[in-house]
Amino acid sequence: MNTNDSNKKMFLKTISSPEDLKKIDISYLPDLASEIREVLIKTVSETGGHLAPNLGVIEITIALHYVYNSPIDKLIWDVGHQGYVHKLITGRLPRFHTLRQYEGISGFLKRDESEHDIFGAGHASTSISSALGLALARDINKESYNVVAIIGDGGLTGGMALEALNHAGHLGKNITIVLNDNMMSISKNLGAISQYLSKIKEGKINHKSNEEMLSYLGYTYFGPYDGHNIASLITEFQKIKRVSGPVIVHVITEKGKGYKYSELDKVKFHGIGQFNIANGEKINVNNQDIDIPSYSEIFADTLIKLAEKNPKIIAISAAMIPGTGLKRFEKIFPDRTIDVGICEQHAVTLAGGLAIGGIKPVVAIYSTFLQRAFDQIIHDICIQKLPVVFALDRAGFVGDDGPTHHGSFDLSYLSLIPNLVIMAPKDENELQHMINTAVNYDEGPIAIRYPRGKGFGISLDRDLINIPIGESEILRKGNDIAIIGIGNMVHEALKASKILINKSISSTVINARFVKPLDLNIIKEIERIGKAIVIEENSKNGGFGSIIISHLNEKGINAEIKSIGIPDEFIEHGKQKFLREKYGLSAENIIKIASNMLNL
Repeated sequence: MNTNDSNKKMFLKTISSPEDLKKIDISYLPDLASEIREVLIKTVSETGGHLAPNLGVIEITIALHYVYNSPIDKLIWDVGHQGYVHKLITGRLPRFHTLRQYEGISGFLKRDESEHDIFGAGHASTSISSALGLALARDINKESYNVVAIIGDGGLTGGMALEALNHAGHLGKNITIVLNDNMMSISKNLGAISQYLSKIKEGKINHKSNEEMLSYLGYTYFGPYDGHNIASLITEFQKIKRVSGPVIVHVITEKGKGYKYSELDKVKFHGIGQFNIANGEKINVNNQDIDIPSYSEIFADTLIKLAEKNPKIIAISAAMIPGTGLKRFEKIFPDRTIDVGICEQHAVTLAGGLAIGGIKPVVAIYSTFLQRAFDQIIHDICIQKLPVVFALDRAGFVGDDGPTHHGSFDLSYLSLIPNLVIMAPKDENELQHMINTAVNYDEGPIAIRYPRGKGFGISLDRDLINIPIGESEILRKGNDIAIIGIGNMVHEALKASKILINKSISSTVINARFVKPLDLNIIKEIERIGKAIVIEENSKNGGFGSIIISHLNEKGINAEIKSIGIPDEFIEHGKQKFLREKYGLSAENIIKIASNMLNL
């Protein structure tokens, strides 16, 4: 960065729309790029966010907006976390300091935020499909505008992107696909396509041969181009804009460009919390105890311990090796760690094949991303009762990444599937026992869901045990009301129970542990007491509370039940603690509801 250059012209504040960008002479656009880099680094250092991906697309974004006329022309960004520069150019500089903050602007593309956000994006590999849909709609409506899909940062590893490429090449519609080739998703890209692109860049594949191959698939190929040369990109995009049929533009970029710490550690700066600009070090927000391990770390460490004794254990992830904690596992067992790229569907069915072959696959995927493999979970795993372990990280509220990343639905969408055991630990110690239980369970598939972030600081048992399948745990016995918690909400249930004693309310607290199979002793306890509160960090629709109410109805048990969970809406971004308090996932709300139920 060059923040002390007093002679440097400043342009960003003059841009409230892409039309303002076009008023700047091309010779000054590198200065604008430098200014944008400074804003990105400063803002993300304070708010956290996806820094490295955006530093790599500054020049591409400027060039595209300089040549095309958004929102008439449709620029569609894959994954969305590459969209910060796009946000700045489309009038969101005054609010950019609110990035990923509650009621601030989103860290992803969001249609209700701007007319320039053509298609909402939080998950990867969707841009080509949506762009092709827009191109078809344009032609059906006899309209005239350009459609450009910008894909990269691992998006092309996704099967959905390849399906769309196949279809677009077949249809022959006017559509431009810009491949932002930075060789990275969160970590280094894997797979045959990535290797092929590398050979193009290195000149190992003849340019004419590459053009001929893509021509057979229905595409006109341009590139590879330097993705950081704005003037050259503008010249090329102006030519490409006039080409008919589907076009692939291959652009080479460097993820993290312009900030030395992100250039040196692209994985760390892919998505990062607050950090010190001067040295690139993370800032410990809220003075969290750094010695308390995260749930992801507990998962990885436990899996390592088990894998040391069981050579059949294989870890699978969909481009989330660092995020799921599996980087630790990979260092020790590189040959037993499989990263499939952004291919959740493939990851699940691959695990099914491994299980049939006598291997114990552990599929570690964020809760929100496992949604993408719903059909595979049903057809390829659960119908066949294959002993696959699903480790669902980031269950419940994830915080600043918002509605596309909250793990709000896993208990709902998994609990309706036969043959699947579902667990949720109350704390980090119970998580390690659940992982041990899952790995030793051979009767069918089993899923464990756990939250983002650090545990409660609970001491870890030295020896791992198997938890009896379907057995809950009564933590406190009382007679006035039952409080049933699942997962990390058990902690709030216990807090509430202790405070209720001061109100002369005697409560039973149950750690359900299993959503499926449900321990019928929970139902008996509710029948005994007659009043119960169920608390879960999951959607109330189809969630754990709904399951309990359904069981009570089936057995004709007349009991008063109140369910606390995530409401029937998409929850915006905000700190986890704040969101839990806002939506009543707290001891205070349990106490309030219990007092009302008991007329106190």
